[in-house]
Amino acid sequence: MSSIIDVANAAGLSTATVSRALRTPEKVTEATRARVMAAVEAVDYRPNLLARNLRSDRSFSVLVLVPGIANPFFANVTAGIESIAWRRGYSVFLGDTRDSRDREAHYEQLVETRLADGVIQLSPDYGFNARQRAASYPIVHACGCELTQAPSVRIDNAGAAREMADHLIAAGHRRIATISGPAANPHAVDRMKGYRAALEAAGIAFDPALVRFGDWSMGSGAAAANEFLMLPNRPTAIFSMNDEMAIGAIQSATARGLRVPHDLAITGFDDISFAAHSTPSLTTIAQPAEAMGAKACEILIDRIEGKAADDTVHILSHELIVRQSSATAN
Repeated sequence: MSSIIDVANAAGLSTATVSRALRTPEKVTEATRARVMAAVEAVDYRPNLLARNLRSDRSFSVLVLVPGIANPFFANVTAGIESIAWRRGYSVFLGDTRDSRDREAHYEQLVETRLADGVIQLSPDYGFNARQRAASYPIVHACGCELTQAPSVRIDNAGAAREMADHLIAAGHRRIATISGPAANPHAVDRMKGYRAALEAAGIAFDPALVRFGDWSMGSGAAAANEFLMLPNRPTAIFSMNDEMAIGAIQSATARGLRVPHDLAITGFDDISFAAHSTPSLTTIAQPAEAMGAKACEILIDRIEGKAADDTVHILSHELIVRQSSATAN
């Protein structure tokens, strides 16, 4: 079994420095932490974490609450969180809440019993009662919305949705349908604002018949597209508020013999890995998912370690990615 001396030799550091990096990682530089963690992995060192946690009265773990663990976007956010947690000597607990308040309350006990030191919430709303809990333990929102209080990390969802709708309008589309997320979901609310703002600015009347509400899944996107395509005056473009629903919409259109984008333009939101490889490749809004997770984790661990509190709403940049699924209207 490897010892701390083996780690020190592998890292080219003193045992005191290695011990400090493992016991109080906030007291060494990020470069030193990375060097020590690389050596730990190289020699397969297994420190006595229980003893360390008892000495410091911390668990060196963070709890990440995910509304849907199967969603590829949240997987990317979680990857960003884990990369920072690893570098700073923390473990990650993952709780799949499935948008259930009961599940959130269950996972909340991990923090209340000190099995985790703080929470990163990936749901855009206040399902974890952030305002009430913030006084008890650190909590950061990694995928916030316009209503989310600081500290949080997000993109300008309304602005991004407006940019996508503007793209379709510039391509000549006037009947632009949208597949929203659940009506009460804050991300869907923000993106609907952007969609409607683009229509208004272009002098296009908002038509409720061109709105359907999905649940972010491919199946709901396929079902919504089928309803649009049965309209007497069907849309020439569909803006889906996430990529999975957009891919489902493409499948429905193709099954009906329509060519995307020649007969129907379809766009998404998130730029998950499948977006570039769908047939046709999907025009979408790229969110910096891993960067959002990484920034949220940095903020949370800084708060856990008593550093200057970052009470800022961090708005990261998005990007319109134009691919094959959108084209000039006929």
